Amino acid sequence: MGWSPLIYKFVDGGAEPVLLDMALVRAVLEPHDVGDLQLTVGEDGSLGFWVRASDGSEAETFAGVQGVEVHRPHAGGVWGIVAELVSRLGAVVIDPSGAGVVCRAEEHTHLPAAMQDDATVIEMTGEALEAALTGPRRNAAAVARRES
Repeated sequence: MGWSPLIYKFVDGGAEPVLLDMALVRAVLEPHDVGDLQLTVGEDGSLGFWVRASDGSEAETFAGVQGVEVHRPHAGGVWGIVAELVSRLGAVVIDPSGAGVVCRAEEHTHLPAAMQDDATVIEMTGEALEAALTGPRRNAAAVARRES
């Protein structure tokens, strides 16, 4: 079973994510794609990329108009690619293990009110994003939430 952070965009505190700019998703991820380019676009318009950073770290990404799933990201440079995508979309990252939301200050006010208190605000760099989602403090917070 893989761990898959999710990328969504919220606007003005709305409870539902807004549609993503799929051309922008493609522009950011396609240069790093090492998969079969013929399989990039699904029949429903979804996008799938096997993203590899220059250090060899990888993640599979699946993008639909509502969000992006980053499936089994490795440690390393692939987080820089994910951080770039999040920044350019004006989006946030949700940790499905229950550890909360990671975002820049610019997106924090756009989150639904129920998500704002648990959000971790960072400078959206690969290193900061990886640390926020996988670091010891974050893992302890996820365990505490699951146990409560």
